[in-house]
Amino acid sequence: MPDIWKLVRENVKGITPYSPGKSSKEVMEELGITRVTKLASNENPLGPSPKAVEAMRAEIENVYIYPDPTWADLRAALGELHDFDPEGIIIGRGSDEIIHMLGTSLLNPGDEVIYSTPPFALYPFTATVMDCTHVKVPSTGPRGMDHDLDAMSAAITDKTKLIFVANPCNPTGTILTREQVDEFMARVPDHCMVAFDEAYFEYVQSPDYAETLQYARDGLLTITLRTFSKAYALAGLRIGYGFAHPDVARAVKLTCEPFNAGLISLVAAQASLGDPGQVKRAVDNNEAGKAYLYGEFDRMGLEYQPTEANFIFVEVGMDSKECFDQLMRRGVTVRTGDIFGFDEWIRVTIGTPDENQHFIAALGEVLGK
Repeated sequence: MPDIWKLVRENVKGITPYSPGKSSKEVMEELGITRVTKLASNENPLGPSPKAVEAMRAEIENVYIYPDPTWADLRAALGELHDFDPEGIIIGRGSDEIIHMLGTSLLNPGDEVIYSTPPFALYPFTATVMDCTHVKVPSTGPRGMDHDLDAMSAAITDKTKLIFVANPCNPTGTILTREQVDEFMARVPDHCMVAFDEAYFEYVQSPDYAETLQYARDGLLTITLRTFSKAYALAGLRIGYGFAHPDVARAVKLTCEPFNAGLISLVAAQASLGDPGQVKRAVDNNEAGKAYLYGEFDRMGLEYQPTEANFIFVEVGMDSKECFDQLMRRGVTVRTGDIFGFDEWIRVTIGTPDENQHFIAALGEVLGK
């Protein structure tokens, strides 16, 4: 057989494929257990809106028809909800696809891409695929878990094209305030595009949280990315969205694939927006779970990062991979911190009360607490 690697682009040969971790089915089959509490992927454990389920069932017989390539109905619903011009709204297969559009539409080889470390995997992936220069800015703060916007703005050069800012940040759950982001934007030159990744914004409770849609309304080179995967619980349908000035949106969509969002995904997302209780249920469960887990971590004497998302980053005082393995054998899966540069931390999704109790019982056994 001819050597396929001779054809592969040099800049992508070093890419490490994204590792989603083992599925619950794989864990049960491997360990011979009957229950797995999956707290590894920041999913909404309450599931989707009943209105979304009803809409999907009603539309299932129409899947032989291509979906609306302009996403008109969903854009209109999002525009009304957020008081935003629908012409500036982009729909993608998750916000991940819109990140990919940013790369393929805007980046040339040699352009600089700035992001904070530890980053969401798609930021360095996009920079690598487009053969760009990675400008990695270490996080700051007492635990090294906060975006350093001063350092990020100082890193900008005439070659900088794209800047990623996750708010809230994954895996730490920290946020940037309105004042911090306003000061940062005042220092960003007009040859740079700023992508605000707000996948977890529905869960934020802080009144100081940054309002980024206004930058797009004011005509700045920004895009705010959000998703239906988290609070709306449509992760399996892969659908996200972005807010930008209409001119910016038209440029980013140049490399959008036709019919990129499936018919079922579109109707489920729109129906979810019509159920105001969906987000409230998710947030109420999250706040109750957060309080419970904080209390249990305090009881165990564990350090953790207070969160504005639906997960908590907690220091377990042992190798995170060993902790993961021991938890998995007890029917609980989490995310190890070593992939983010924190060898003794784990990221745990806030689950239902029963799931949270299962996790705490298992963690107590592992840590001898």
